[in-house]
Amino acid sequence: MPDRIDLHDPTVLKHSVLDFRQMSTFVQDPLVFERAEGVHYWDSRGVHYWDGLSGIFVTAVGHRNPRVIQALTRQMEKLTFAPPLHGANAPAVAFCARLAELAPGDLNTVKLLSSGSEATETAMKLARQFWKQSGAPTKWKVISRHWGYHGATLGAMAATGTPARRAPFEPLPAGFVHIPTVHCYRCPHERRYPECNVFCARYLEQIIRMEGPETVSAFIVEPVGNTGGILVPPPEYLPTIRAICDRYDVLLIFDEMITGMGRTGQLFAAQTYGVTPDILCLGKGLSSGYAPLAATIWSDRIQAAFWGPEQPDIAFGHGHTFAGNPLSATAGLAVLEEVLSRDLLGNARAMGAHLGESLRAMGQRHGIFGEVRGVGLLWGVELARDPATRTPFAPELRLGKRIGAEAQARGLILRHDPEWFALAPPLIVTQPELDAMLAILDESIAAVLARL
Repeated sequence: MPDRIDLHDPTVLKHSVLDFRQMSTFVQDPLVFERAEGVHYWDSRGVHYWDGLSGIFVTAVGHRNPRVIQALTRQMEKLTFAPPLHGANAPAVAFCARLAELAPGDLNTVKLLSSGSEATETAMKLARQFWKQSGAPTKWKVISRHWGYHGATLGAMAATGTPARRAPFEPLPAGFVHIPTVHCYRCPHERRYPECNVFCARYLEQIIRMEGPETVSAFIVEPVGNTGGILVPPPEYLPTIRAICDRYDVLLIFDEMITGMGRTGQLFAAQTYGVTPDILCLGKGLSSGYAPLAATIWSDRIQAAFWGPEQPDIAFGHGHTFAGNPLSATAGLAVLEEVLSRDLLGNARAMGAHLGESLRAMGQRHGIFGEVRGVGLLWGVELARDPATRTPFAPELRLGKRIGAEAQARGLILRHDPEWFALAPPLIVTQPELDAMLAILDESIAAVLARL
């Protein structure tokens, strides 16, 4: 980087565009990260931050991981790009085989990609072509949930059920239907669990029947919803969804961008909840941030519709220039072996239990935690002015945003929205490191409440 560039000069920063940020505000007080190690960040001014969010649910094996860096260094000396229209490459072939070995059920076919949006878009395109080649060409609609987030491309955005993310780009592609999400604390159906008998899951059947089963290709769902506040389903939810999809011959797609690669304490949330989808989408932690990498994995039944002679043309009609890049695949292989050889799945379960207990104790002290919910190393807190009655804070207070900003000023990176915040540190986190993060969070909440 040229020494002459001032990383904090607004006239230099104005050429950049960050995700979901108003740059005219950002350039006035920019945060520019310069280096990282383990569960730590330092910005360009030398200020230290705890990585309480794994970057953004990405850095599963932590920053500057020696195994991954060494593997990438060796691969850079051999092959950094291979023409995807002409052939495969050794790391990509090995990585696909390893993922197929580890994925649940008969999820044995892997398409490598570069981003989560590509992976979910691939899954929905795959579903449409599958049905056309399986004698059911009218099955083209995709059902998803309100508050779900499935990516930034137009198809993935159409499946997304978050109003603020969709509105600037409407009208979006047709054929996407949304149902209410699972949210036991603030049930959109105004029911209470368990007396509700997971009505939110059973409601999917009504929608499939209303739309016409002969028109519905797939249901896409995040096993644990991020947007909306780390929405953890009750145990019956996903098995009920699986049974309904089977009953009406609808493909079930799991969007495991966040929950995959050990975040829930198993390699995949499909294993945590004991439900195998027809299509599994991975990203984020798949390469732990060392290279752009995502994957869409599908069942033998689906693959059978694409496997055959050159004519008729039944190959999957989909591709991306950087999909299956040898460097990305190398990173993915190294991350997988790091997670498994160091038993980071066990660490996620142990540290996740400690994190959940600590957050509940913190909630007792501050009296504003409506619900603490999570699994593995993925935890969210919904804020409430009166937890006993579930009365929320006034929306204009934006309490979650205030807590997140205060925590960042004190050196802790969180996920924060107006009504909730979340913690999801790297899978390598130790208890002392986790306790240091929690201490900053505790102090930040106290400081914000003192100013109300």
